[in-house]
Amino acid sequence: MSEAAERPEPATQPSPASHPGNPRPLTVITGASAGLGVCFARLAAKDGHALMLVARRAERLGALAAELRAAHGVHVECRAVDLGDRAQLDTLLKELGRRDVGTLVNNAGFGLRGRILRQDPAELAAMVDVNVTAVTLLARTVAPGMVARGDGGILNVASLAAYQPGPNMAVYYATKSYVLSFSEALWQELRRHGVRVTALCPGPTETEFAARAGAANTPLFAGRGNGTPSADSVAEAGWRALARGRRVVVPGFGQKVYAGLSAFLPRRTILSMVAKVNGAR
Repeated sequence: MSEAAERPEPATQPSPASHPGNPRPLTVITGASAGLGVCFARLAAKDGHALMLVARRAERLGALAAELRAAHGVHVECRAVDLGDRAQLDTLLKELGRRDVGTLVNNAGFGLRGRILRQDPAELAAMVDVNVTAVTLLARTVAPGMVARGDGGILNVASLAAYQPGPNMAVYYATKSYVLSFSEALWQELRRHGVRVTALCPGPTETEFAARAGAANTPLFAGRGNGTPSADSVAEAGWRALARGRRVVVPGFGQKVYAGLSAFLPRRTILSMVAKVNGAR
């Protein structure tokens, strides 16, 4: 599943001093304070990318930025932004529209387990805002600059959940289906302009996602132990796939098989299977 986000902290507004003249295009990574986001940041820094790290937890961002500067000598900026807050998102979009963005990693996202009748409508709306609206508008904002340059990359973190409906996590699964569909369409639209677009579709991964979603004790996550891929391995698979211009990557042999079977199994069978692994709530 994709990297978990957490709820709001105050945003920090960018200042001119926070990004002194940097000739290299930026790599922007959302959800950069934990899990896959941290892994993507380390991979990009190792490759010498100038970075903008985006998440709500300013202290974590600052600590990661210091680590990356010390280890790799790269340019790192931090933006404490809640992507579920439209005003904060709009501020970030305006800034990115003025910046030279070479790579965007749309990693921020979160899930919530439970039957929809028992879920808070405000939390569901926030999930759609982060998982769908922010992903869409961030990609739309940076794509024109990439097209003009004739080079760039957009990595959208979807999920194995994108391949089927998800009873007991209905909205989360639907948002990730959107991300996969959106990414594949962008891949077709932008590749002739030299812009790579990849959807990363991991299964259960060692991140904060399960705890944030209330799914840590479900059959999907509980008892997986060493069978759960590390965040490092999943992020590296996505990072390599983007560099190669792959449309979709599903890390892990078992996950690839599952994604393939989802297209052939009867829908009622899939619905029953997914409801059981997600657990009733």
